[in-house]
Amino acid sequence: MSMRLMQVLSVAGLLPFVAAALGVMFLNDLLLALSQRTFLLYSTAILCFLGGTLWGETLSAPSVGHGATILISNGIVLFAVLAMLTAQPLLAAILLMLGHLMLLWYERQLPQRALWYTRMRSWVSFVVVLSHLMFAIGLMWRAPL
Repeated sequence: MSMRLMQVLSVAGLLPFVAAALGVMFLNDLLLALSQRTFLLYSTAILCFLGGTLWGETLSAPSVGHGATILISNGIVLFAVLAMLTAQPLLAAILLMLGHLMLLWYERQLPQRALWYTRMRSWVSFVVVLSHLMFAIGLMWRAPL
């Protein structure tokens, strides 16, 4: 896959995060509920997808040490699903945000990463974390006193 296509898809992938977070902050009733569910499900899906990419990376050149990467890949997916199972939107959002940060941290420890990819993942993750914070603020702002 070309570098340019990966960058375009990454930026496009941020749109649902930002749109749904803004929806939680500014919409009401059915659209608020839809924005909330969309945000949490999309965050879970993206975290699971990114976790799965770790698995895929080990297939091209299996070596010693890839066992940990496969376990991390599976752990990320389980963590994301467990976050959703809390059935508490604020807690789920915080856990998912932490999951995105943990995955970024782990990816930055891996050798042989292209510098452009590391930079892209860093700023994309920054926007994802910012969106999670916007989502959390939206939920807390709407909470009854």
